[in-house]
Amino acid sequence: MLADNAAEAGLTLSELPPVTRTSFTLANGQTVSALAWGDAQPELVLLHGGGQNAHTWDTLTLALRRPLLAVDLPGHGHSGRRPDRDYGPWRNAETVAAVIEQAAPAARAVVGMSLGGSTLIRLAATRPDLVRRAVIIDVTPNSGVRSRALAPAERGAVALVSGPPTYDSFEAMAAAAVAASPGRTRSAVERGVRHNARRLPDGRWTWRYDLFGERPASVGDHTGLWTDVPAITVPVLLVLGADSPFTGAEDVAEFRRRLPAVRVEVVPGAGHAVQSDQPLALARLIEDFID
Repeated sequence: MLADNAAEAGLTLSELPPVTRTSFTLANGQTVSALAWGDAQPELVLLHGGGQNAHTWDTLTLALRRPLLAVDLPGHGHSGRRPDRDYGPWRNAETVAAVIEQAAPAARAVVGMSLGGSTLIRLAATRPDLVRRAVIIDVTPNSGVRSRALAPAERGAVALVSGPPTYDSFEAMAAAAVAASPGRTRSAVERGVRHNARRLPDGRWTWRYDLFGERPASVGDHTGLWTDVPAITVPVLLVLGADSPFTGAEDVAEFRRRLPAVRVEVVPGAGHAVQSDQPLALARLIEDFID
């Protein structure tokens, strides 16, 4: 479906880049899946948000035209699930570090959105040898607090993780996603659902992510990451969606207070998922930051 992504974004490509799904088995037995774009060593590593998967970056990656690795975080996409169901940034950072060590040790930057951005804060603070530059998209350690205070309509597609875990048909599942994403085209939303859904033996449909039911508190409360922010020594670009309710002026001010060197950019016409709403604008920011 990459040709559809390119057409919707107005990208002209002479040919589509090679994309390979690859799998990593870590020392603890955990399996992590990722999409490797291009044939060369990855220049970027991309970490998606909660309830998403590596395909959320498809259009952005087509615009960047660089070799990169888009990771399915644990409990998401095609990656394995954790028995303890701890998908918070602390455990995620350990997992992502092991993957980068194997597959992208020379990457020029790591990009993370929402949960992926929280994971990146922890990773950049603890493993600067693996994160030469950090692009954090629409998240601060306080975003979880803000999310819990929002009405479902304000949370957009994020609210799907609080909705029903199964649907009687793919059409019903897609309709729920379309209703939660009024700013995106129906075709783009349905394409995303195709990548994020699986059919159960009884014929019903469910999401690929393991975010329903009881989970450890660390999955939703990331305020402890504020202590990691001042420990980051690599250049940081904080990208915010102008229409997103998941960050506030006070959060950005606190981020600046703890990390004065942070560069902050606001993307007009973008909500929480900047990579979906304004992928070309985000691509330009990333290119400028890493070059």
